[in-house]
Amino acid sequence: MAYAKKSMLALVALGVALTACATTGSTRSNTAADLDRVLAGEQRSEANRARDVYRHPKETLLFFGIRPEQTVLEVWPGGGWYTEIIAPLVAQKGKFYAAQVVPNPDSKGTTAALKAYADKLAAHPDLYGNVTVTAMGPGSTADIAPPGSVDLIVTFRNIHNWMGRDYAPAAFAAMYKALKPGGTLGVAEHRGNPAVTQDPKARSGYVNEDYAIKMIEAAGFRLVAKSEVNANPKDSKDYEKGVWTLPPTYAAGDTDRAKYTAIGESDRFTLKFIKPSGP
Repeated sequence: MAYAKKSMLALVALGVALTACATTGSTRSNTAADLDRVLAGEQRSEANRARDVYRHPKETLLFFGIRPEQTVLEVWPGGGWYTEIIAPLVAQKGKFYAAQVVPNPDSKGTTAALKAYADKLAAHPDLYGNVTVTAMGPGSTADIAPPGSVDLIVTFRNIHNWMGRDYAPAAFAAMYKALKPGGTLGVAEHRGNPAVTQDPKARSGYVNEDYAIKMIEAAGFRLVAKSEVNANPKDSKDYEKGVWTLPPTYAAGDTDRAKYTAIGESDRFTLKFIKPSGP
């Protein structure tokens, strides 16, 4: 009971701090300070915090140009690792859309994952009260956000999933439609070995950076910047069980677990695109 009270007080303090900062403008500097507060918030589990060393959320989001007053769309947020960071950041002045996978009553896994995400949002209405959940995926024709309404779209380690479903071009077309002219698309993905021909199905979980850029630009986006913030030169990208051999999945079980722990999470490219505002 004491812990619950302490957690609630910490969340209230986080909301007050972000409200105060929102009234002072949204420079990169105070956005960075806001992110520090969110990252330290009680809404994040210890397990999620432990992955910051691999995912570099503060540096990644600042690279994408996030600001508290923006309308942000996260595509296929999964369990909500980044939602826990972005939604509180924009809670006071912005808006957050989460384009989840399409519900499938025949899939227990999909149903359970969507319920877990909904439960996460419901647990902290003060932080997630302005979240709108939509759906994107094969078979869905609904808009993932009002057309031309989004300042920033982000998606993390999902391109290989879309490639495996022959859905990648449609996914980027949906994002292009939702984004404002001049708006930003931020993408992070497991980076493949450029010496290895890209598997169109991305069955290893790795996607060659040039392949991804070409595909995204074919949807109308224009690449404006690259970051190596999520690079990992230790990743050899040649595992029998693909990228899932590495933490946190450890697809090989206990086999060579110490070796894969020492490598860490995958090497990732981090790319920033814009939707051109002119013809």
